[in-house]
Amino acid sequence: MTETLSYDVIIVGSGLAGLRAAIAAASKNKTLKIAVISKVQVMRSHSVSAEGGTAAVLYDNEGDNIESHIYDTIKGSDFLADQDVAERLVNSIPREIIQLDRWGMPWSRRDNGRIDQRKFGGYSFPRATYAQDKVGFYEMQTLYDTCLKFDNISFFNEWFCTSILHEGNNFQGFTCIEMKSGNFLNITAPSGIICTGGAGRIFSFSTYAYSSTPDGLDMAYRAGMALKDMEFVQFHPTGILPSGILITEGARGEGGYLINSEGERFMKNYAKEKLELAPRDVVSRSMITEIQAGRGFKHVTGVDCLKLDLTHLGEERIKEKLAGIREIGIKFSGIDVIDEPIEVRPVCHYMMGGIHSNVDGATEFNGLWVAGEASCNSTHGANRLGANSTSECLVWGAITGELAANHALSKKNMSINIDDKQILQEEKRIYDGIFRGRGDVNPYEVRKTLTDTMDEKAYVYRNENDLIDGLKKIRSLKLMSWKHVNDQAKEYNTNFINVMEIDSMLRVAEVVLLGAINRRESRGAHSRIDYPYRDDNNFLKHTLAYYSSDETEPRMEWHPVIFTRYAPVERKY
Repeated sequence: MTETLSYDVIIVGSGLAGLRAAIAAASKNKTLKIAVISKVQVMRSHSVSAEGGTAAVLYDNEGDNIESHIYDTIKGSDFLADQDVAERLVNSIPREIIQLDRWGMPWSRRDNGRIDQRKFGGYSFPRATYAQDKVGFYEMQTLYDTCLKFDNISFFNEWFCTSILHEGNNFQGFTCIEMKSGNFLNITAPSGIICTGGAGRIFSFSTYAYSSTPDGLDMAYRAGMALKDMEFVQFHPTGILPSGILITEGARGEGGYLINSEGERFMKNYAKEKLELAPRDVVSRSMITEIQAGRGFKHVTGVDCLKLDLTHLGEERIKEKLAGIREIGIKFSGIDVIDEPIEVRPVCHYMMGGIHSNVDGATEFNGLWVAGEASCNSTHGANRLGANSTSECLVWGAITGELAANHALSKKNMSINIDDKQILQEEKRIYDGIFRGRGDVNPYEVRKTLTDTMDEKAYVYRNENDLIDGLKKIRSLKLMSWKHVNDQAKEYNTNFINVMEIDSMLRVAEVVLLGAINRRESRGAHSRIDYPYRDDNNFLKHTLAYYSSDETEPRMEWHPVIFTRYAPVERKY
C-alpha cells in the first residue's frame, strides 16, 4: 500500500514563485498545512541565478508611470500578451518590491537611500530594481528566511513529483519519489500550485541549471491540461562561451557595448534608438545576422560569436555594480571584463510558453494553479522583456498562494478519495516502463542528441525544413530503447531521476517544434525566415497543445488573445 501524506496546499517548486506562494498561503490562515516540494535543496532552485533586476514603477514623480510599463510589456510581447494580465503585473509589482524591502531584501540604493533602478531592454524608463547583479539570489534568500518564520510551512527537499492525482478535472494531489529513500508516495491536498520553472534544458546551449527540466509542464500535459505558446523560446543575447552562463542584461543597462569583428557597435544598424537596450529578440536576431554576414569572431571552440565590451565603464563601476559578472567571466571564460571584452552568443534563457492559465493563474483543473515560468497566463506573449520574469514570479506567487489557501479553507473538512487505478498506472509507467526497462541505447546520449537537435533546428532563426527535420529526429529518439536505468539502487538514484527527466524533455520538445511549424509567421522570439513578417490576420492567437494518450502526436488548438487597450502596431526600436 502506497503511503499517503495529507496537506491543505501543496506547492511543487521552491523558486521565487513557489516561496512567495508559500508565504501567501501560510499567512492566510495559520491552521493551513503548506507543503513545498522541491527536487533540489530550496536555495539551489534556479531562481538564485537571476542577475539583472525586477521591473516595477517605483517613482511616478520622476517621470515613470504605470501606463508606460504596461505598454512596454505589450509592445515587447509583439502584441501577443493578454493585456489584462500585463495590467495585473504592472499594477501589482510595486507592492511586492516594497514588501520584499520590509522583509529584509538588500536592494541597491541611491546615495539618498532610495531604492535604485537601472536601464533594461525595451523599457521607456529605468525600472529594473536590482541588488548589485545577484537579484535572484538575494530575493530567494529573503523569501526563504521569511518562510522559516512560519510553523505551518513544511519543506520536502529532494523529492521528485511524477504525476498529478485528479478526479476528472478536480485536483487531488501528486505522486512523488523521496530521493533519499527511493520511496514512492502520494501527497494529497484540495489545493495545489505548480511552480516548477521552464523547459530550457531541452537546448544544449542554455543558461538554465541542469535541474531545469520540464517535469512540471509534462505532469500537467499528461494529466490533460494544455501547454500554451511553447514555440516562443527566448534567446538571451549574452551567454558566455562555451558554458552558456548568463551575462546579465544589466551589463548593457550599465552601458556595455556589443561589438563585431570590425570593432563596430553594430546595434545602431538594427535599433537606432534603443541600441543594445532593444528587446532581447531584436538584439539576438541582430547578433546572428552579424555573424551570418561574416562579422563575428571565432571562439577557441570554433563557435561563432560577438563580444560584449565593458572596459569603458571602469574598474570602480564594474566592481560596484557588476561584481558577479566579473567573477563569472574570470572563472568560466578566463577573461576579466575590466581589462578586455568577453565573447558572447545568443543562448536559450526563458520559455514564454507554459501551462495554460488565466489572469489569476488558475489552470484547467479546479483547485490547481500555476505561477512563475511554468505558467503561461500570457504575461509575455511572444517575447518577454528582461526583469519582468522575477516580477511575474512574485506577483503570481502571491496571487496563487492566496487563492489556493482560500480554496483549501473552503474544503477544510472534506476528505479526498484517490482512485487507486491512477496510482497503480503511475507506478507501472515509471517502474515497469523506466526503472525496470530494458534497452541498449544510452539515455544520456539520447538527451545530448535531443538538446543538440533543438540547438540546431529551433534556434534564433527557423525555417520549415529544419523544424520538420527536428520533429522527425525527436520522434525517432522517443522510439529508441533508451528507457532503462543501469543503477538499480533505491536510495538517491539520480540515474532514475535523469531518465524520467528525459521522458518529459522529449514530449515537451515535440510540442515546441510542432507549435513552431504551425505558426507560419515571425512574431517576437519566433522568427521564421520562410515567413519573415508578422501575420495578425491568421496568427494573432495563442497556441494550445493537448496530450494524446495514444502518443501519436499532440492535439493542437488556437486560443484568443485578450485586448483591453492597445491595438497591434509595428514594433520599432
